Amino acid sequence: MSCAGETVFDNATWTGASPRLSVLTPFKGDDPTPLIEALGRESVEAEVVLLDDGTGDPELVARVKAGVEALQLPARLVVLARNEGRAKGRNRLVRHARAGHLLFLDSDMLPDEPDFLAAWLELIAAGDPAVAFGGFSLRQAGEAPEHALHRAMALHSDCLPAARRRLAPEKSVFTSNLLVRRDVFEAEAFDEGFVGWGWEDVEWAMRVARRWPIVHIDNTATHLGLDPDATIARKYEESAANFARVVAAHREVVSSYPSYRAARLLKRAPLRSLWRPWLKRYALARVAPVRTRAFAMRLYRAALYAEAV
Repeated sequence: MSCAGETVFDNATWTGASPRLSVLTPFKGDDPTPLIEALGRESVEAEVVLLDDGTGDPELVARVKAGVEALQLPARLVVLARNEGRAKGRNRLVRHARAGHLLFLDSDMLPDEPDFLAAWLELIAAGDPAVAFGGFSLRQAGEAPEHALHRAMALHSDCLPAARRRLAPEKSVFTSNLLVRRDVFEAEAFDEGFVGWGWEDVEWAMRVARRWPIVHIDNTATHLGLDPDATIARKYEESAANFARVVAAHREVVSSYPSYRAARLLKRAPLRSLWRPWLKRYALARVAPVRTRAFAMRLYRAALYAEAV
């Protein structure tokens, strides 16, 4: 089936299913088949909807399609001819979902427990939360040297237990493992004005937190897609415009974030254009200690963001 720039493949159990949970997974270049296989080991009232956001790789599409066809869970694969981006692609996924609760789960994630979906369904049955974030870990990720910097940074600020995340509920929200009730998403979708990488999920959470509580639980999935050093720097460079968009809309919230406060401090420092590249150079130098490289990369990000504050 094809329409509106997309091609749709359904597996044999899709038609007529009435799922309680829709798992929504976009991908662009990443292979989501390990995630598909892991989800398929659970027998629960859930469906899986995947979006190829313009990868343009027929071999990958064929592999994912085979994984969809093999699933016992109802599953749909949507293939786009052109890339739409992170916010717009996720909004499109919701239009294909049928359940009352949506679980945004990134393609490079892998559930940490065999009852991952069952735990989400138990939470829905017990409290019907508007929004809940399960957290993520590096429990199943490798330790390749080229990923050491990303690993150090993720363990420092991202792989946090629920008790820590609850201290700033909207800040600790990522689309990597995020449960949203349908009525909430219909009222507050992702802002499609965000382009490239970063901040569209946190900005969404800032809007949502004004109207609904954000629950944090420990139902983690591993982030398998750790980036090499240069990719981290590129993503931070790409995210600067998105950070500026967040500051313009939510300065009262983001002003309490360490990244904002550091950016404000560095804004006062002279000759940023001269010393900022040296922060990046040090962060990418693998001969240096990983801990100090991670600190340099965070300073580099703050120096980029200084232009927005």
